[in-house]
Amino acid sequence: MENNHDNHAKVFKAFCDEKRLRILALLRGGEKCACILLEQLDLGQSGLSYHMKILVESGIVESRQEGKWIHYKISEKGSAHAAALLKELTTPSLVAEQQYCTNK
Repeated sequence: MENNHDNHAKVFKAFCDEKRLRILALLRGGEKCACILLEQLDLGQSGLSYHMKILVESGIVESRQEGKWIHYKISEKGSAHAAALLKELTTPSLVAEQQYCTNK
């Protein structure tokens, strides 16, 4: 179960930084080359790489290499998973409630 929590944390970590939210807002317009993201954000190459690694590891963003540049886009599957995960984690569960009541 702990491994599942680690995977969930990766998804939500992607959303908990202003720069990553700005990157996602730019990617909503479609696939972008890292060079375009660098131009539009107040980030250096290493800063962009750091944030993109977190976004890609979360599954919310996909990447592909073309020549020397990497292109990024929002993953339909990853974003659907994040939305479903949020709903799952915030929907009351009768099973969890029953376990809580029996442990009192």
